[in-house]
Amino acid sequence: MPSTLWPYMTPGIPDHLFERLPGIPMSKREIRVLLLSHLRLMPDSVLWDIGAGTGTIPVEAGLSCPQGRIVAVERDEEVAALIRKNCDRFEVTNVEVIEGSAPECLAELTTRPDRVCIEGGRSISTILKEVWPYLNSGGRVVATAANLENLYSISESFAQLHVRNVEVVQSSINRLETRGTHQTFAAVDPIFILSGEKLD
Repeated sequence: MPSTLWPYMTPGIPDHLFERLPGIPMSKREIRVLLLSHLRLMPDSVLWDIGAGTGTIPVEAGLSCPQGRIVAVERDEEVAALIRKNCDRFEVTNVEVIEGSAPECLAELTTRPDRVCIEGGRSISTILKEVWPYLNSGGRVVATAANLENLYSISESFAQLHVRNVEVVQSSINRLETRGTHQTFAAVDPIFILSGEKLD
C-alpha cells in the first residue's frame, strides 16, 4: 500500500526520508531490501521486528503487507517514539510498537508471528531461543550479524533449534557519493544475513 511520501510498490525507501536520532542505528536501504527478500512476506503476514531501531523495517513491511500486522519491539522509550513518528510519516497504520526488552517482553505479545526479524541485540542467541517457540510452523526467521561473535552465535543457535533451509548472505555494497568536486564510491559496512524456516 503506497504512501504519499513513497508512492511505489517496490521496497527500498531512501535513507534520508526517515526521521533519525543521533546514535540510533538504521538499516541502510540496500540492506533493508535484502532483509525483506529473506523474510518472504505475505500480504497478511504477522512480523515481529525485535530491536526495531529507527523503524525502517516496520515501515517497509507495513507498506508491503497491508493486511498484515507488524510488531516492532524496542526497549528505549525515545526510540519507540521515533518508530511511531516514521510510521506516521509514511501513513503506515498496521504497526504496533511495543516498548520492552526482548526476550522478557515477548510473553506479552498476543499474536504469534509468521516471520521474525532480529537485528543484533545484547543476547541474540537468547532472543533466538526464546522467540522460536512462538514462531508459527512454516514461519521464517531472519537475523543479522555485523561481527564475528554474533555470526557464530546465530549459526550455533540455528543448529541447536534445527532451523531448516538455512541461507547466509554477506552484503558488499558501494554507493556513489559526491566528495568535493569528485564522485567516488563509498562502502556500506558489510553485514551477514542469516535466514531459515521452522518446519515441525
